[in-house]
Amino acid sequence: MTDIIVVGGGSAGMTAALYARRNNKSVLVLEKSGFGGQITYSPKVENIPGNLQISGNEFAEKFLDQILAQGAEIDFAAVTGVEKTEGGFTVHSDSGDYEARAVILATGVKHRMLGLPGENELVGQGISFCAVCDGEFYRGKTVVVAGGGNSALQEAILLAENCREVIMVQDLDYFTGEQKSQDVLFSRSNVRAITGTTLKELVTENGTLTGVVTEKTATGEKATIPCDGLFVAIGLIPENGAFADAAALNDWGYFDSDERCTTKTPGLFVAGDCRSKTLRQVVTAAADGAMAAIAACRYLEQ
Repeated sequence: MTDIIVVGGGSAGMTAALYARRNNKSVLVLEKSGFGGQITYSPKVENIPGNLQISGNEFAEKFLDQILAQGAEIDFAAVTGVEKTEGGFTVHSDSGDYEARAVILATGVKHRMLGLPGENELVGQGISFCAVCDGEFYRGKTVVVAGGGNSALQEAILLAENCREVIMVQDLDYFTGEQKSQDVLFSRSNVRAITGTTLKELVTENGTLTGVVTEKTATGEKATIPCDGLFVAIGLIPENGAFADAAALNDWGYFDSDERCTTKTPGLFVAGDCRSKTLRQVVTAAADGAMAAIAACRYLEQ
C-alpha cells in the first residue's frame, strides 16, 4: 500500500509529491492526461520565482524530472472516486483501483472554452486565459476579452495597463461583474465595450490568431475585429463532483477548504486550483501542495 496517492499532476500535485518524498513517504501521482496542468498552455512564463523566463512545458518537464528523481512514482489514470476504507483509502480509476494510507486531491480546473473551430490549437498562439501570466506579450497591442463577469473585468483591467486597446465582447446586453470594477475599467480611454454579441469565428494567418468574427444576437449582423490576442474569461470548471461525498464543495463546485488543505474526511486533503481560493497561480498551487503534503505526513505519523 502506498503512503500517499496524489490525484493530479499539476503544480500543486507535483509539489505535494516532492514534499511527501522529502519526508520519506512513498508517493504515487495519478494524472489523467499530461503533467503540468494549466501552466503548459503558456508559451512563456515570467512570474515563477527563480526563473527569468521559461515556457510552461519546460517548467512542467523539469518539475516532473525532479519528483521522479526524488523517487515518486507516476501512472496515467482518470480517477473516478475515492473511498475511505479501514486501512486507508481505495482510489478508483478507469485503470483499476489503487490503495493508499492518505490521499491528496489536486485535481485542478479547466477553462471554459468558447467551443469555436480551431480554438484548442490556438491556445498559446493568440488565445490566452491569464493576464497576469501572458499580458506582457501584448504590450502595445490590441486584445479582445471574451466575457462580462468579475474575472473578465479583472483580466481586462490588467491588460488595459499596457495594451493599445482592449475590446470587451459580452454575449449579454450588460456586464454581470461588480459595478466598481466596471467603473474602473470603462473609465479608461483604451477600453471599448461590445455587448449583446457573440464570438462566431477565429481568424488566423499562418497558424496565429489575427482577429475574431462577431455576431449581434438581436440582428445577426456580423463584423470582423482585427486583434493580436484573445483572452477567454468565461469561467473555470472544477471537476470535483466525484469526490463530493468525501470532501465538501462550495456553491461553485470547489473544495470548501482553507489553507490547511484539510477536508471532512481524515486523511484526505486537497490542494491547488480545485480548492476555494482567491488567487490561482503556480506559486499558490505550489504552496497548497506543500501544505497538503506536510499535513498528510503528520496525519500518517500520528
